[in-house]
Amino acid sequence: MIRRRLLALAFPLLAAWVPAQAQLPEPVASALRSTTIPADALSVLVLRDNQTVLSHLADRPMQPASTMKLVTTLIGLDTLGPVFRGRTELRSNGTLQGDTLKGDLVLRGGADADFSTEALTTMLRSLRYQGIRTIQGRLVLDRQLFNPARIDLGVPPFDESPEAYYNVIPDALLVNKNMLQLDLRANGGRLTISTLPALEGVSVTSDMRLIDADCARWEDGWKLPEALPQADGRIKVVLHGTFPKNCVASYSINVIDRQDYLDRLFRATWTSLGGSIGDTTVDGLTPPDAKLLAEHVSRALPEIVRDTNKPSDNTLARTIFLSLGALEPDPVLGSHPQPGSAVTTFSRADAAVRNWLRAHGIDDTGLVLENGSGLSRLERITPVQMAGVLLAGQRSNWAPEFQASMPIVAIDGTMRRRLHDSPAAGRARMKTGTLKNVVALAGYVPDASGRQCVVVAMINSDLVSNGRGRLVLDTLVDWVARMDGVPLQQP
Repeated sequence: MIRRRLLALAFPLLAAWVPAQAQLPEPVASALRSTTIPADALSVLVLRDNQTVLSHLADRPMQPASTMKLVTTLIGLDTLGPVFRGRTELRSNGTLQGDTLKGDLVLRGGADADFSTEALTTMLRSLRYQGIRTIQGRLVLDRQLFNPARIDLGVPPFDESPEAYYNVIPDALLVNKNMLQLDLRANGGRLTISTLPALEGVSVTSDMRLIDADCARWEDGWKLPEALPQADGRIKVVLHGTFPKNCVASYSINVIDRQDYLDRLFRATWTSLGGSIGDTTVDGLTPPDAKLLAEHVSRALPEIVRDTNKPSDNTLARTIFLSLGALEPDPVLGSHPQPGSAVTTFSRADAAVRNWLRAHGIDDTGLVLENGSGLSRLERITPVQMAGVLLAGQRSNWAPEFQASMPIVAIDGTMRRRLHDSPAAGRARMKTGTLKNVVALAGYVPDASGRQCVVVAMINSDLVSNGRGRLVLDTLVDWVARMDGVPLQQP
């Protein structure tokens, strides 16, 4: 009875009753047996024409991994709109005397997903065009759009690679995703390291040993690097581990505190443009009377959503999620802050997601949100709820933008290497999800007659590694893509 009520709430147009548990298709059952993954580790819901084709433990809250990005991105599109843009501003309430700005210069963050060295350089070049050479005041970094402003502080590492890009936790004033790009070249018994961007007072050294090893597996010898403050105020980044001889590799690391990173990037860039600024950099709020001197706006939200779902970008997904709790769309500016509140940005974003779900008839019972990206051991969602989101995505005004953001099976994104020999290739659009103990797929799969099916499948088990869980889910997608005239399940 509870199962029927949940489905009625999630799918008002769903006519067929979904049984508590259904017999899995033989190809899927066979794949489970071959991988020794128990059937009760799998939850599945397949819908066609608002009718149930397959339901297996579909109302059970599961870890979704990165399929949770579908929830965040669709609600972002529906709530913030297709012309929403994050923005970064340079402001000051100082006065210009000759070529000197007398007063603080504020760099104000607005969840600009595209804020980069190039964007900062363009903004600072605009200051030079306005005749400013010397800033006689402090550099104020305003990250206060999000509450708290630094949610990355004090958070334990998600896994053993805290320096990796996928682990970057956003804030409202994140530049280059806080990444330091490394070019590693081993030749003639010597390792040469080049870095981008140039950060004032930051150097990179290495104690990595060169060994005989496969260059394609260079990361096997990588160890966590360190950023070591020096007595003179400089920062020395030290790389550890081993590296293959006669090998070239590129990698990006997040090891420098973002306050240092942005401060040193600003100063290096401003100096390169012939400018000078005082020594003090502080966190702070933008004064109400501060005038706009330069700005940068991100690409429109549909482009950010595409860059979120195709490669499964955690930082972008988290930025969209937090934006739901901090920003409102603005047809002229792209976005502006929501009215001030002591409530945390997460709480407001969580409420925005749940309000949207309820407005679309989707019961949020059992839903657990942590950051909206799926890079979480806490987040939970049922296949029923996820399928409800996908059905709503078909009816959304922004359905083309949403569906275009999803990886095309066997073609691009995180699905580019999968199901090449299946009729799903080039036709299905599926978002992947992977954690150590999770594999998941959610999206749209046309059947053999071209009828669109909503497919959601999640496996939570320690046995999913080494491609075993992926085999089961790919088998399911292939079965859906081949089916034609399969009778609907009956109670």
